Amino acid sequence: MRFDPRRVYTAVALAPLIYAVIRYLPPIAFISLLFAVGATALYEFYRLFFQRRTNRVLIGIGLLTLANIFASVYWHGAGMEMLFFGAAAALIVPLVTSENLSHQLVDGAVTVFGVVYIGIALSYLILIRSFPQGEFLALFILLVTWTADTGAYYVGKTFGRHPLAPSISPKKTVEGLVGGLIFAILAVYICRSWIPYYELGVTSCLLLGSMLTITGLAGDLAESALKRSTGVKDSSGLLPGHGGMLDRIDSLLFTAPAFYYYVRYSGIPISGS
Repeated sequence: MRFDPRRVYTAVALAPLIYAVIRYLPPIAFISLLFAVGATALYEFYRLFFQRRTNRVLIGIGLLTLANIFASVYWHGAGMEMLFFGAAAALIVPLVTSENLSHQLVDGAVTVFGVVYIGIALSYLILIRSFPQGEFLALFILLVTWTADTGAYYVGKTFGRHPLAPSISPKKTVEGLVGGLIFAILAVYICRSWIPYYELGVTSCLLLGSMLTITGLAGDLAESALKRSTGVKDSSGLLPGHGGMLDRIDSLLFTAPAFYYYVRYSGIPISGS
């Protein structure tokens, strides 16, 4: 295994900032940070697919729709309407230009898909933050997701022998999946004391750790498939040792919705403390 210290440096630099924003600042600060993360990831997503056909108007529509969705979720506004208007604008713009429609209509569809893929998924973190003790729940899902990623990465690098999904991500292994699963379950068990209103027994820790590992893997493989379809290894080089912002949050795009519905429908009390 070749150890890349940049992964550690990047994590050490960003972790205190994320913790402080979620734990000590008002929710609007978290929404602002989330928008910065989402907008960066969405821009990387558009660069993957648009490449030399970059359309600033469509990118602007996508980013504006992302902001409107976050705002509507936070202030309990008309989220579906915001998504509809964004989709309509992205699909209408190509029709009034003189560009090749075979590209423009596809680019419009990509614009809409990017907002759904990244924006809708990240908006679940806003909903999680709105629960009682939501700041701890948000920290919980981030920590478990990234702990599972870390466990899968280092266990896979060290002991990986059996490919997991070679046609999509050749470096992922069965051993890495097992490592991620173990790390995730341990993280859930250790951090359960953060959220006393949401009591988690050993069985619940096993269930939740397994669920978040599988959904996180699905998110990782989904992004790997998107990158492979465009012939790109990383979404960008923004985060040393980690690739781009989209590379860093790909698992979270699947674990956040899964965790929200787990909390919402598992019988855990969510109506105040």
